Amino acid sequence: MSGRVLPCSPREIGALFLFEKLSPEQLGRLCAAGRVELFEPGPVYTEGDPATCFFVMIEGTVVLSRRVGAEEVEVARTSQRGVYAGAMQAYLGDRVRQVYRNSMRVTEPTRFFVLPADTFADVMREWFPMAVHLLEGLFFGSKNLQAVIGQRERLLALGSLSAGLTHELNNPAAAAVRATATLRERVAKMRHKLALIAEGPFSRETLASLVEFQERTAERVAKAPALSPLEASDREDALTDWLDEHGIGHGWQLAPAFVQAGLDVDWLEQIAAAVGEEILPNAVGWLNYTVETELLMNEIEDSTARISHLVDAAKQYAQLDRAPYRVVDVHELLDSTLLMLSGKLGPDIEVVKDYDRALPPVPAYPAELNQVWTNLVDNAVSAMNGAGGQGTLTVRTARDHERLLVEFRDTGPGIPPEIKGRIFDPFFTTKPVGEGTGLGLDISWRIVVDKHHGTLRVESVPGDTRFQVLLPLTAEPPEEEPA
Repeated sequence: MSGRVLPCSPREIGALFLFEKLSPEQLGRLCAAGRVELFEPGPVYTEGDPATCFFVMIEGTVVLSRRVGAEEVEVARTSQRGVYAGAMQAYLGDRVRQVYRNSMRVTEPTRFFVLPADTFADVMREWFPMAVHLLEGLFFGSKNLQAVIGQRERLLALGSLSAGLTHELNNPAAAAVRATATLRERVAKMRHKLALIAEGPFSRETLASLVEFQERTAERVAKAPALSPLEASDREDALTDWLDEHGIGHGWQLAPAFVQAGLDVDWLEQIAAAVGEEILPNAVGWLNYTVETELLMNEIEDSTARISHLVDAAKQYAQLDRAPYRVVDVHELLDSTLLMLSGKLGPDIEVVKDYDRALPPVPAYPAELNQVWTNLVDNAVSAMNGAGGQGTLTVRTARDHERLLVEFRDTGPGIPPEIKGRIFDPFFTTKPVGEGTGLGLDISWRIVVDKHHGTLRVESVPGDTRFQVLLPLTAEPPEEEPA
């Protein structure tokens, strides 16, 4: 939007605090290169447009705002003479993308001294070389500091997660090692039992029937039904009685494995009819080893599948070999984060997933969203641990107009009203010394609001604290970050 051009008075612009130390010659040069414009109430420039001008207000009222998701949020409103905005980073040249970092409008007729961005950059470099040098250092130093802080926070989170992941991986790995050792022992006994059977005076047909029952028993193990504790106990009693009646010792030791494998009295009756009483004890013992080896192989398979699942979750969490910006299903990100944090959650915190699976994928930086989820879950767990270590964490997703909502709700003591307004400040923490950096929520805010143009907000009363992340369902591809 353009205003009405008015005469430029060196005396008037020299009274503005930015220019009050300039010489008459310098003020004359500014007036010659710039202009005074009168803007009627309405927009002056829009966030994201090319930054072509530097504005200094002479008189009037300005309002600065930033886009947060689909909303325009006011960040400043002032009538102070001499305030400035616009192409404030023009002195950096093409090292950064020169766009307006906010939107500006006026609420009453307002006069500005307007200087083209390239002239502002030339004047800064020529008149204030030391100031430009300091500003450049401040600008790039600030960006580097934020990157270092973000990396440090990610490393702290990764260190915490690695301990939990090691514990989670150790359990199935140890189970697989134990099962493998037991399996080796059972296979050796099976070979010995088979040798005893083969040395006996049994017909080829009897041995063939026994081998056939072995195959069918293995099939039954794979299809064994899940029984209630009462059903399993009743079936174990029936099998123990049958084994005792047929002279097979230690029936009470064999029965639990047979029940787990889905075998019953009718099955044993079929075996007895096929092989005869004289071979039955050895046949049952051999089939018991078959059952045990199948169950042990199932245990090894379950353990290795668990390890594979944990490794996949770790890769999903870290987003290894993935594009930094892509369309993602937030539920996959949430699940991988919750799995990675399962060791920290512990047995006394119940996790409830209230997902709206109909939600579409969203464009995002998934690795950084995982960092947000980690910070919010970690805070919720800390709050509940401080209230006795028990509670419920509810993770909910839903659609909120044209945005996707991810909500983390905990049953902790809540956030005191006197500190609620400070929780997103850098280095503010309520955790004991050494347990928190005070950067988790600040970094989460930057990731959600600055990088994803979303919203991060909190609602809290004792017993019900909710951190809500709102992400746009659609977004423009990101610009390349400056080197």
